[in-house]
Parts: sequence; structure tokens; C-alpha cells
Amino acid sequence: MAVSKPLVSGSFSYETLEEKLDVKPKGAALLIGIPKETSFNENRIALTPEAVGVLIANGHEVCVETDAGRGANYSDKDYSEAGAKIVYDKKAIFDCPVIVKSAPVSEEDCELLKPNTYIISPIHLAVMKKEILEKMIDKRVTALSFENLKDDSGHNPIVRSMSEIAGSAVMLVAGQYLSNANHGKGVLVGGISGIPPTKVIIIGAGIVGEYAARTALAMGASVKIFDNSIYRLKRLQNNIGVRLWTSVIEPKILGKQLKTCDVAIGALSGASGRTPVVVSEEMVSSMRPGSVIVDVSIDHGGCFETSMVTTHKQPVFSKFDVIHYCVPNIPSGFARTASQAISNVLMPLLLETGEDGGVDNIVWHKINIRSGIYIFKGSLTNVHLSERFGLKYTDLNLLIASRR
Repeated sequence: MAVSKPLVSGSFSYETLEEKLDVKPKGAALLIGIPKETSFNENRIALTPEAVGVLIANGHEVCVETDAGRGANYSDKDYSEAGAKIVYDKKAIFDCPVIVKSAPVSEEDCELLKPNTYIISPIHLAVMKKEILEKMIDKRVTALSFENLKDDSGHNPIVRSMSEIAGSAVMLVAGQYLSNANHGKGVLVGGISGIPPTKVIIIGAGIVGEYAARTALAMGASVKIFDNSIYRLKRLQNNIGVRLWTSVIEPKILGKQLKTCDVAIGALSGASGRTPVVVSEEMVSSMRPGSVIVDVSIDHGGCFETSMVTTHKQPVFSKFDVIHYCVPNIPSGFARTASQAISNVLMPLLLETGEDGGVDNIVWHKINIRSGIYIFKGSLTNVHLSERFGLKYTDLNLLIASRR
């Protein structure tokens, strides 16, 4: 059977089709609301007056609830001089299409949330409630979490900054409670010439452990680090650049070291929910009287069996004559530094959101932001939250591709 040839006519002009490129839209002005935090132990504010000044200079508007910065020692005057509008009604703050918070969304916040709001805040998985998630989904909000937000290098910048603050702070806290002023045993962290150095045990070689070790070494203490990950122990040694005493978490070795230490720091991270308890009550009871335990992992349940949550107002309790400091959210005790660290991440992100023409566009153009979005226009896009609460999960990539 003869195959007919395609007809090519000279009366037509044949041209290749143009490829359509994704052109970035023009910028959009954002209206950002910063409410006053009422959560337990929360003193931080997510944007400092300096950051607010930069946003306003770039054509955005910022509304700050009165006294929102008081915990971090920022006054209403600081914000109004930066160009922000001071608002006395919390409800009016939640009328803003973009809300930035330093504490997780509460039930009170859910009542005030307007449909289609874009909210940036922490999640705090340990205390997250299904009802709050469901209310946010019903209001079709888009929510970005501090904990899962990644930068261009694939790291979590806010979590890292908070861990650095907590790690540096724990040795200052321990030094405070070893002194006579706080009924400690009157020992100077680090000691002086001719006196053996203070012995510090750090359980966990993550970022908190690394910064605690740096501070302890700088103070002149003797440092011993425990972690079950050889990789993390190697990384910590390489980062600090000093040969350190390290060990895997082996109960007999750990128990023997705890008996003679002055400070024990719990810096294990609870990657999958609760932190494992690695120090038993028996181990704590054999520690020296007047020694200090600082349990940084209390946010996820704590890694000492004797740990109980304390507050910034009453930070310590004594058990077996051992002083326990178990305050969750340690960075909030250094609220100004913590606020500056959060602000340094969020201010460029908000500027970029404005330049890209809004949330939908920045999520499309910046792939690393997608890991931080846990609700997108009322669809739950975080697989861990969906498994934990039995809610429907939708892939964010599919959602945004279907909207283009």
C-alpha cells in the first residue's frame, strides 16, 4: 500500500512555536500584623524595629499590637519611629493578610483568624492540637512553620539560631547556679591556676551540644560529650577543632562520669517525638550534692528521669541535693538576641515575598520554602502532621502545579 507523502505548500510560512517562559510578576505591597504573644514563657517578637524599618522602606505596611515587643525590651515608640502603626485592638491585627508570630497559633488566635490569611509561626509539635489544625484548615489559611523552614543550603536557619542561643546560654545558667548567690556549692566554672577545672558532661552532640561545649571550653572547664551518633561526635570535634573526650551513651560509663561531674547538660534532640530518657533517677541520686543539671531537651520531655518543667520565674528545683534547671524555650530568656535571630531570617523572606508578588508566587519560585509550608490554602501539606492526627494529606508540589 502506497504511503501518501505529507503535503508541503509554498503558500504557508512555517515557524517554530515560541517557548513560554515563567516571567516573574511585579511586586506586591504586604500588610503585616504582629500580635502580642500571651503564651507561657514567650518573650520574643518575630520582627525587630530595625527589620520593620527595612520592610516599610520597601513599601510594605506593618501593624504592631501595643506592648508586643515589651518582653524583648522593645517599646511601642521604637516601632512607631520605625514607621509601624501601633494597634490597640488584637482583632484589628488579625485583619492583616500576613500575620507573623513568635509563638504557635493558639485557640484564641484561631477565633480571630480571617480566611485566606498567611501566617508565619512555630508549630511546637509536642503541644500541637488537632482542633487548632482543623480550624486553620477550615479558614483556608496558608501556614509556614519556623521549625521546617529551610534556607538555600538546606538547613533550618531559625532552629539553628535558637539552638546556638540555648547552647551558649546553658553554661551561663550553670555558672549562675554553681555560685553561692543561688545557694550553689560556690564553684567557679573553669576554675583558676592550681585548681582542677570544673567537670562538665554534655549528653547530645547536636548544635546545642556543640555551642555548650564551645562556651564551657572558653570558660576553662573540662568537657566530656556523649552521643550515640559517631558522625555527630566527629562533626563536633571538627567544628570545634580540639580533641575532646567523647563516648557513645553507655549507661555504666555515663553513670561513672556523672558521679564526679559538677554540671550535666541534656542536649539530646527528640527527632521522632519524645526525647529518650538516658539518665535514670538512680544515676542522679549518686551525683555530687550541689551539682547542676540543665535539661535543654525538656521541650520534648527531657532526657533525665528526674526532670520536671520549670518556668523563667521559678527556674530551678532540687532533688537528691542536685539543682535541676528545666525551663522550656531557653532562648526566650534571652529574648532580645532571639528576636534579632528570628528577624534576620523572616525580614529577607518577607521582602522576597513582596518582590515576587505574594505567597503563591514565592512558593512557586523558591523550592526550599515549600518544606516549611504545612497548610496551603486550607490543604494540609505536612505528612507528619497528617499521620499524627489522621487528617488528609495533599502533596504541596501537586497543589501549586495545578494552580499555574
